[in-house]
Amino acid sequence: MAVDEIVTWQKSYSVNIPLIDSQHIELINLTNKLYRSCLKDRNSSKDVFMQVLHGAVSYVGYHFSTEEKIMERVSYPVFAAHKKEHSDFVREVLNTVNDLSNNAYVNPLNFVKYLKEWILTHIAVSDTSLGKYLVNLKRAGSLNDITLRVKSIDGRYVFG
Repeated sequence: MAVDEIVTWQKSYSVNIPLIDSQHIELINLTNKLYRSCLKDRNSSKDVFMQVLHGAVSYVGYHFSTEEKIMERVSYPVFAAHKKEHSDFVREVLNTVNDLSNNAYVNPLNFVKYLKEWILTHIAVSDTSLGKYLVNLKRAGSLNDITLRVKSIDGRYVFG
């Protein structure tokens, strides 16, 4: 792991769905960008941190929306619980953004550590279960790439 990274993508994090894996890699990249902003001098770090955090919030929304669309399309049995994890996480992140915006004390490094742990735990447990479910559907012939078709941020369709 590089000295300016708090987390590095490992093949073991893969959920075997390329669309979701590529988004997880981007979440890890954004976490590292937030971490690097914490390493800057205090005068510039808050502004950089807030700028990166707003981009990260946007991307997290896009990623969760992608997963949730896929789960709905395949009638994923634990969709409600998975979606609740997403909602709880978004609420926590938005509370932190709100606190930072209102100049409440937030330790950015602790927040980045929280992001890292949440993302890795969520991938290891919930998203890995989703990946296994999707792979099993694909093996059984009940799923094709069209089912996983989701619009990307730039408006193009991408496939899992």
